[in-house]
Amino acid sequence: MIIKHFEFNKEKVDKFNYYLFHGKNEGLKKEIIEKFFIKNFDGKVDKYEENYFIGNKETIISELLSKSLFENKKIIIISRVTDKILKIIDEIIKKSLDDCIIILKSEILEKKSKLRQLFEKEKILASIAVYEDSSRDLMRIITKFLDINKIRLSQESINLLISRASGDRENLKIELEKIYNYSITNKDLNISKIKVLTNLAENYSVNELAENFLLKNKKNISKILNENNYSDEDCILILRTILLKSKRLFNILKRNEELNNIDQVISSTKPPIFWKEKENVKVQANSWKLNDLREKIYEINEIEFLIKNNSKNSLNLVSDFIFNY
Repeated sequence: MIIKHFEFNKEKVDKFNYYLFHGKNEGLKKEIIEKFFIKNFDGKVDKYEENYFIGNKETIISELLSKSLFENKKIIIISRVTDKILKIIDEIIKKSLDDCIIILKSEILEKKSKLRQLFEKEKILASIAVYEDSSRDLMRIITKFLDINKIRLSQESINLLISRASGDRENLKIELEKIYNYSITNKDLNISKIKVLTNLAENYSVNELAENFLLKNKKNISKILNENNYSDEDCILILRTILLKSKRLFNILKRNEELNNIDQVISSTKPPIFWKEKENVKVQANSWKLNDLREKIYEINEIEFLIKNNSKNSLNLVSDFIFNY
């Protein structure tokens, strides 16, 4: 059965057990799944890539069938699905696993896709297409963000953000997070600054600094700090960049405890990790223990609090933190 994404509500979740979300808008998929499935859910959520699920189908299906009567309802999310998974899904559907919700996520599926045809045709299945966000959708998200955080941007800056979002609210939210981080200590948000903040190539040194912190590479950290004349105003941006990357790595380590397959976890991370980064992230994952990284995340928040209350010696505080990983 076809369901429009803007018609999706809690009643739809209670009505179906099998869902297919297909299309390019990863941010909208994430938003719907988080809001209507994950939020306030007290059962177990298992996440798989299609290739892993297919390769381990016997074990996974067996666990579903032998599930204890005392267990809560389970949600299974399978990403990057194609028609290759069709037979397995058909097999699972015939077993009538009423205490399990299965969510399939895919890129664009052509109308001739057998998987898409199955979910659109059968009344017990839900097919939800998630198309690119319109400029109006993105404008609404930006306006809400600016109002909540009391930030002023020119129309030219807003148009730039919409353009760089490429029709996906997830991309937009990443850019808005950068703007918020910068605005904490600097209110000068003209178009030139927005261009720099929302362009990773121009923000190269800060990202490199964060990457090398997580790689525990003191030699490169020292080189970056010496070659860049950072000011006290840059410190919040540096901390926030390290915080975002640390949280991403923390989630990777946490998921790897469950799956014990670091390559699969990295490949399925959202937003996607570019192929050039993947080897670095793998090294980072092998360099940190979950509890140690959790402590660093707490420490970043504490340093940020100190800087907000007293900006003197901010750069020294941040430099000491980066060197003493």
